[in-house]
Amino acid sequence: MFLPKYPDSPTPPPAHMHAPTDPAPVRRPAPQISVSAGAVAAVLVGGVVLTALLAAVAVTAISVAVAAVVLRSMLRDQRHR
Repeated sequence: MFLPKYPDSPTPPPAHMHAPTDPAPVRRPAPQISVSAGAVAAVLVGGVVLTALLAAVAVTAISVAVAAVVLRSMLRDQRHR
């Protein structure tokens, strides 16, 4: 009833199959991008300007915070008198 079924051919199948390999894909050269000196200078100047604006915002925020602390301490001293 539960007897194993043996293959008809006495030779075992190969351990691994050799699949045909595809030829290597052809690599197209990347397009040449020419960057002018003016473009590099514009990017550098833009970076410097943005950095300066960020520093100005940070300094302003710190000075507003210091002014708020000073005003708060002055108002607190007035209430105690």
